[in-house]
Amino acid sequence: MNLTFMKSNSPLLLVAGIVAGAVVAAVDNLAFDGEVSPIVIVAMLFVATATFGSIWSWRGGLASGVAWVCVPLAHLMKHVLGMPDTLQPNTYTSILLLAGFTFAISTIGTGCGIVLGANSKM
Repeated sequence: MNLTFMKSNSPLLLVAGIVAGAVVAAVDNLAFDGEVSPIVIVAMLFVATATFGSIWSWRGGLASGVAWVCVPLAHLMKHVLGMPDTLQPNTYTSILLLAGFTFAISTIGTGCGIVLGANSKM
């Protein structure tokens, strides 16, 4: 992997991360009026980031990071705009805790994808 290859794939990684993050955030906030089980959101985020890790190895971390940030960012925007939210209590502290938890899920997902991708190439 060289720097030129990484730079040439960056737009693809960003788009993949934005699309995956937008889908996860949309399901989290819009499906069934935002009353989707958190397990579904965690599973979606884990699968998306594991897929990125499996396909792009360490470079998939960029796509995973973009996908991750969409989930807490959606709740932050709803809080700032004064919109009703299913995150209770709807405070900055809760959003920060959500960000930490989803970051952990994204990191674990990406790591698992990297390991699975490396094992499939053996």
